[in-house]
Amino acid sequence: MLVGFLILFLFSGCQPAPPETSEEIIPILRPSSEQQDTDAPAPLEPSVTPVDLAVQVNGAGVTKAEYQAELARYRAAAGTELATEDEDFVIQDMIDQLLLAQAAAEAGFVVDEAMLQSRIEQLDIGEQALQDWLDTHGYTDESFRDALARSIAAAWMRDRIIAEVPKTVEQVHARQILLYNSEEADGVFTQLEAGADFETLAEQYDPLLKGDLGWFPRGYLTVPELDDVIFSLSPGGYSPIVETMLGYHIVQVVEQDSAYPLNPNTYRVVQTQALEQWLLDRWAQSEIVIYSP
Repeated sequence: MLVGFLILFLFSGCQPAPPETSEEIIPILRPSSEQQDTDAPAPLEPSVTPVDLAVQVNGAGVTKAEYQAELARYRAAAGTELATEDEDFVIQDMIDQLLLAQAAAEAGFVVDEAMLQSRIEQLDIGEQALQDWLDTHGYTDESFRDALARSIAAAWMRDRIIAEVPKTVEQVHARQILLYNSEEADGVFTQLEAGADFETLAEQYDPLLKGDLGWFPRGYLTVPELDDVIFSLSPGGYSPIVETMLGYHIVQVVEQDSAYPLNPNTYRVVQTQALEQWLLDRWAQSEIVIYSP
């Protein structure tokens, strides 16, 4: 999934179930995050496949025609052709939006006619230009309004989720010495154990930043295996050598605060992580079927 979540402006609307067939179905779940280790149960498979559906989420369907149109628009905007990653992105984004919109409805949010009309007027492109766009992209007036209503509901739910992220959380201020072979790491650790000053050694290997990682909460680092090690340390304490894909880390906690304010950039990252986790959880709780193209 993307580090950051994007709600596309236009998505396909729910349609009545078309005639049934024995066409193959492909049940899938959203890929697991490193933050979520528990395997989710597989979604239930219906006994028959609706002919024109590309995906079905808790009973709500998106047609293949709508999916193909969205895929074509995405490829045109991204400048890619026939990439499997494009198909995965569009399907996943459609499912994410359906899940958000369904949760908004459960929370009592309703997109009424006045809200929908106001949003259409905000487009400010003129009635004929809008109709031309609908015709070009395969929308009827009804399917367009359905798609726009779902987009509004999904955005409302997204904003509600990220608004609940607290602005003060447990954080540490840390610095590190990052090395690229085990022998050198062992040598530096031996010096620390003999009483060498951590900051002085960190500056030798990182003259610009002196190894300073700044303040950060749990789950913020790109190497999550460091989290448990760092947050188990007391101020002044340093870690054993921790090997990650980036190299060999020795980390020292400079300060620690159980309710330290998140800076704006970190807050946005934490909000994105909260939304990602919400979607992972919602995928695991939902019945999702993706049908073969």
